[in-house]
Amino acid sequence: MDPTGHAGGAAGLMEGVHPIGEVLSRAAAGDFPTVDGGWRRVDPWRSGVEGVVAFTGHAFLAVDDAISDGTLVALSPDGFGGASNPRLVSRLAGSGWIDALDIVLVARGAGGEPALVPRSDLRNHPRAEHATSVRSDVATYGYAAPGDHTLVTLSTGLGGLPEVGLETDPAQDHVGADVVRDALTLVPEDQVVVAACAPGNARALRAFMAGGFEPVASVQLWRPER
Repeated sequence: MDPTGHAGGAAGLMEGVHPIGEVLSRAAAGDFPTVDGGWRRVDPWRSGVEGVVAFTGHAFLAVDDAISDGTLVALSPDGFGGASNPRLVSRLAGSGWIDALDIVLVARGAGGEPALVPRSDLRNHPRAEHATSVRSDVATYGYAAPGDHTLVTLSTGLGGLPEVGLETDPAQDHVGADVVRDALTLVPEDQVVVAACAPGNARALRAFMAGGFEPVASVQLWRPER
């Protein structure tokens, strides 16, 4: 299989838009890659971060030029789970950090009057620091009350799309789904926005889905040291 040009539903991507961002945007509209077991190699969307994004029956491997096409082919990726094989991910990451396998969810921005305010005092929150390690242009938001430490991060994330992350303050009575809806007011109306959630974090997953997100794919990121 040609790792750089197998179509499988990925043909005709918009010029100037990262392939992962384009495919996720199409998935948000109900247009998914072809279920053919195929995979495609693409450039990373962020320097120093690589990953695999897998849809039903089709996968995308974002790796830099240090990995040859021959090496990728020898690792036997495929769109039926092979591209997310832990041995493949470990080989590509080398001794670098490997993130958990996450569910990718998509929604659309609500626009309008933002329900959250900038909170620079939350910049050192562990979730904000994690976002900074794998995303770009990370901004931190929350509620106006200074004693409320509910955090929402908004950044340039997966495939160059806006990406949100959040953590509610357990001392407050916020409902997770309401925080998700408030986070969507930070994104222009109808703009596709993504979120990533560990499958085992069922409470967060339910909150994202109740707040308007839908699952479309999986993602596993790593910062390679080869």
